[in-house]
Amino acid sequence: MPPFDTYLSPQAQQAVIAGLFLAIGWWVVALQNRRRDATLRAERVRDVQRAVFAEIRAYLAVLKRDNVGEYGARIMNRILTEPGFFPVIPTEHNDAVFRAIIGDIHVLPRDTVDPVVLYYSQLNAIAAIINDLRVLDVGRIGAERAAGMYQDYISMKIEALELGEKALEAIRANLDGRGAAYRKKINSPASGRFGQ
Repeated sequence: MPPFDTYLSPQAQQAVIAGLFLAIGWWVVALQNRRRDATLRAERVRDVQRAVFAEIRAYLAVLKRDNVGEYGARIMNRILTEPGFFPVIPTEHNDAVFRAIIGDIHVLPRDTVDPVVLYYSQLNAIAAIINDLRVLDVGRIGAERAAGMYQDYISMKIEALELGEKALEAIRANLDGRGAAYRKKINSPASGRFGQ
């Protein structure tokens, strides 16, 4: 086979070599861009998980501090024993971070998204029952029914506490790099959790 330089003029050879260097340069830049994009995406995933983690943890701390189950039992007793009594129920906004990142929820790993969405769905249900309780007429429906509705509200807050703990566990597992192991654990038949 004849040498390479017999087919091409020196200018053409230089052009081919320059083209090869240019192609290699583009390939190197593309590889660097992919690495940078992967790093930025991983940072975004961690940032979103940390923000959601902090928001969930803050609300769970309040529920635990207030011992919501015991508090609810005391209030239910007052509803049943004090004629016309019904507590003032404040509006709750425990999902500001989640609402801010909802457009980025797709960046989270599935084993994080599922428990986080379940938790925030529970918060939406709590907000709906709060609206119902705020317009409740105890005199019209009776103390027993009002106490039952209040008990449902407290039960929903207790369930939010449980769902929040599961969401924190899932986020913690992904932040610690145990995401795949956690996914296997929650999907095992013996776990009795999300995977069933």
